[in-house]
This record gives sequence, structure tokens and C-alpha cells, in this order.
Amino acid sequence: MAAGLAAILPGAALVCVAAGYALAAAWLSRRKPTQGSAMAATPVSVLKPLCGAEPRLYANLATFCRQRHPCFQLVFGVRAADDPAIAVVERLRRDFPACDIALVIDPRVHGSNLKVSNLINLFRAARHDALVIADSDVAVAPDYLARVTAPLADAGVGVVTCLYRGHAVGGFWPRLGAQFIDDWFAPAVRIAHAGGSRRFAFGATIALRRDALAAIGGFEALRDRLADDFWLGELTRRLGLRTVLSEVVVTTDITEDGCALLWRRELRWLRTIRSLNPAGFGFTFITFTWPMLALGAWLAPLPLVLAVSAVGMIARSVLAGGVAAAIRAPLRDALLLAGWFFALTGRRVQWREQVLSVRDRQHSGQAPALSPAPLPQAGEGRKPNTQPFTGIHTKRPL
Repeated sequence: MAAGLAAILPGAALVCVAAGYALAAAWLSRRKPTQGSAMAATPVSVLKPLCGAEPRLYANLATFCRQRHPCFQLVFGVRAADDPAIAVVERLRRDFPACDIALVIDPRVHGSNLKVSNLINLFRAARHDALVIADSDVAVAPDYLARVTAPLADAGVGVVTCLYRGHAVGGFWPRLGAQFIDDWFAPAVRIAHAGGSRRFAFGATIALRRDALAAIGGFEALRDRLADDFWLGELTRRLGLRTVLSEVVVTTDITEDGCALLWRRELRWLRTIRSLNPAGFGFTFITFTWPMLALGAWLAPLPLVLAVSAVGMIARSVLAGGVAAAIRAPLRDALLLAGWFFALTGRRVQWREQVLSVRDRQHSGQAPALSPAPLPQAGEGRKPNTQPFTGIHTKRPL
């Protein structure tokens, strides 16, 4: 009898934990967040590193031009003078003449992280003390800037960050990729946040003050880090500043229209998560609801265990938020389990055309000055031939 219990108990425990997690994830994801009333009017510079013409680049960037905020600046940066994103920025200038828009073209590379290199280059055009960094594939509501910058009025706040929803651009595989975010990543963050964790910051949005950025050593401190968004928050937390998870939720495009492309993206995310929290990542398998419930029910085929497993499957279907998504949920969770298994090993990921190590390289050296740099006058866009080309093209509202 003891041997029989020993064989059944692990399966029963697995079902209970997996079902409990699914219930908590469904409840927190369906609960409406408390809407804060604070709205900030502090002048803000939005930093947007760009690279290439993404499928919905204009539509996403245009949402930043439509902000109901009294004073904001958009600073776009590219590395190549022939980058297709430049034409998109010029179109924005024509369509939104009242927007204060700067475009920085600078090929200089400052470390292994090319996005951070872009941020270092475009930062000199930022004129305001409140800063918002947001990925190029993010779309936002008109009150976004006012809400995400409001907590920065508290000197004890280091960064403000936002969760995001997946916006599938295409067919089956982008929809499955959106579920990675909506059904797994975002609920996991909400559960961690409800448990008191603040060890996160997401590239979809990071808002901070110029003095906080200066205190951690500027963007230079991130130039050789793969998870630059996480470390931007972590370094401010090490100074004793708080991380705030805004009630604002933005959307991010999922465009990987194929299994191989989606697998590469998700493996990069999972290996990056593992590099930041190896111990916690080892227990992430419990969050892959369908495979864990099926395995637990197979190990312990008791009526009560099967009933708990059914409750967990219902909660997982509720979390999916729709019939089609619920039908895809078993495949979605199975792919997550496979990705988790492969992410347990391997030290390299592919981001765009780069192959990067998940082990950050450290560097020494001083960060650049973080006071607003004077904007170049007419004719000063090109530096002498001994330096790389740097162009800052500004257009302020009349």
C-alpha cells in the first residue's frame, strides 16, 4: 500500500499545483486593474530605436504621435543612412506636423547590444528629464504617456514599466505566438507581482527620470547586456528605487509567420529568462498547464485527481479567452514545455541577424554625460571624416 501511495502522490501533487496555478492565472488575468487617476504633464522625451521597416511600423509609431500630452518629444534613431525606417519617420513628420520629432542617424557601435548602441546614439537628442523607452513594434492608447510617467513624480520610483498583449499579424503561427504572451508570460508576471516581486522591466515600456539613468551609469551600463530592459530596472532597484508596474497595458506585434521563426523567438526569450533566474526557471514547467495536468492524471488516475485536473483545464481555457485560443491551448502549452526543455541548455540566442551569448560581458569605463546635449545648428549634421557620420534631424512644432 505504501508503495502504491508513493507512486500516486507525485501525480496528485503535480495536478494540484498545476491546477492551482491555472486558477490563479485566470483570476488575475480576468480581474480588472485598479485604474489610477494620476495624469502627468511633465515634459517627456520618448526614445524609439528603429531598425528596418516592420510590417506595421507606421501604424504603431503613429499611436505615439496622437498622445494627449501637453509637451512631449519623439526621438527616433537608426544606424544606417539607407534604413527603410527613415521614410516612415519622414511620413510621420508630414502627417503629424505639430509633433516634436527628432531623427538620429548614427552607425557607431558601443557594445555587443546593438539596440543599446542605438539608444546611446539617439539619447543626445533628448531634451526632457522624463524619459520613456518603447520598442518599435508597440502600439499605445492616447493617454499612455500621461499615465506611465505619472509615478515618476515620486522620487522613490526608479522605473515604471508596462505589461503588453500580443497582436498577431498574420495567421496561425502569429496567433500561437500571441498566446505565448497573453496566456503564459503576462499571467506569470501578474502572479509574481501579486506575490510581491518587482524584479522585472519590459522593453514594451520603461519610463524613468534622467537622474536615475545617470545614477546607474547611463545606457553605457547596458551596452554588453542581452536583457537590457531587465537590467535597466535591476540597476535602479539596486540603488533602492522602486519599480512600478503600470495599470496601462500596451500591445506588441507578433509577426513570425512560421514554426521555425516562432521557435527561434521563443527560445531566445526562454533562454534569456533562464540566464536571469536559473533556479526559478527550473520550476517553470509547472506553468505549462495541459502537459502537467495530463501527466499528473496519468500518474494518479483517481476520481478526485481527475476532477481537479478538469478544473485546471477549464481555468486554462478561461485564460485563453476565446474558443479558438482554447482549442490551441494544448498545443501552445506543449510547445512551451518543449521550449523550456531546450532552453535548459545552450548559451546562445539569435536576435535579428545577431547571434548573442546569454552570458553578459561586463565592461569598465565611464558613462557619457546625461545632461541635454545642444542640438546641432544647420550644416552641423556631418562630422569630420575622422568620425562616423552622425545626423540629428529635428522638427519642432511651430
